[in-house]
Amino acid sequence: MKQGLFFVLEGVDGAGTTSQSRHLASSLQKLGKRAHVTAEPSQGPIGSLLRQILQRRLVVPARDGSRFPSWNTMALLFAADRLDHLESEIVPMLQEGITIICDRYYHSSVAYQSVTAVVSDQAAQWIDQINRYARRPDLTVVLDVSFAVAQQRRRMRHGRELYESDSLQQKLCDVYKNIEKYLASEAIVHIDAEASFNRVAQDLLERVSELYNR
Repeated sequence: MKQGLFFVLEGVDGAGTTSQSRHLASSLQKLGKRAHVTAEPSQGPIGSLLRQILQRRLVVPARDGSRFPSWNTMALLFAADRLDHLESEIVPMLQEGITIICDRYYHSSVAYQSVTAVVSDQAAQWIDQINRYARRPDLTVVLDVSFAVAQQRRRMRHGRELYESDSLQQKLCDVYKNIEKYLASEAIVHIDAEASFNRVAQDLLERVSELYNR
């Protein structure tokens, strides 16, 4: 049986990765493709822990009270969740011939954890190394939006997650625009996600359809 394709959608908070992932899966299914949407953090035990941290519901003890885990602890937790995610869900479904669309993957670790580190470039290299056993996607699509547009979209949500400070999100916009700097050997394309939802969805479908025709 031919293995399924593995697509990843990436971008800053507010780029639209979640809604576009779901729409892409629906579009592929209408074309007769078997497609499944998943996301990181995963639904597994480590992913559940990470979601609690991201939602500011879990902190770790410290001598002066409590704090959120450091960037390197978060990177290791995400890497562990990713390997479990691959083993329990992604790889078995790919082996069944199902296309996987993953809303965020190790590219998010490279982006988010490196910008919270003291030396971003060295951190990014280390994060890439601890994810070296993670399966490489067939294609990663980065949904590019400006800081202002992403900020406006985030304000429509309820609650504020751990990495949603304006200063951090501004840095993340810059990192995502040049993510190939850290992952030079990967198949990565960028889509202007400030266009209408339908335009972005059409551009995305065209990009992934190219791989089915190879």
